[in-house]
Amino acid sequence: QVQLVESGGGWVQPGGSLRLSCAASGSRFPILVMGWYRQTPGKQRDLVAIINKGGVADYADSVKGRFTISRDNARDTVYLQMNSLKPEDTAVYYCNARTAGTNYWGQGTQVTVSS
Repeated sequence: QVQLVESGGGWVQPGGSLRLSCAASGSRFPILVMGWYRQTPGKQRDLVAIINKGGVADYADSVKGRFTISRDNARDTVYLQMNSLKPEDTAVYYCNARTAGTNYWGQGTQVTVSS
């Protein structure tokens, strides 16, 4: 059973930065893709950014140019550097990890952007 431990959420003023981290452990199989999703109350969970083992990344249009996802394959850890944060980035951010057959989720970390 894969466990994902997230850290780095919190409160920040508009224009500020935060860095999220997510470390995976316990996987018997290679973790092929890691990423971040976010969710606000009453809405679906949406993709923020994902990255594969080769370092190829994809982003939601709303965060392109502001967020950067990176990955340490040796540690099965994924990072999300969030710059120029906006109030609409406020959400619970969930880490995701995928092996060949299974999808795993972290417990979520709150990010709040307000003045």
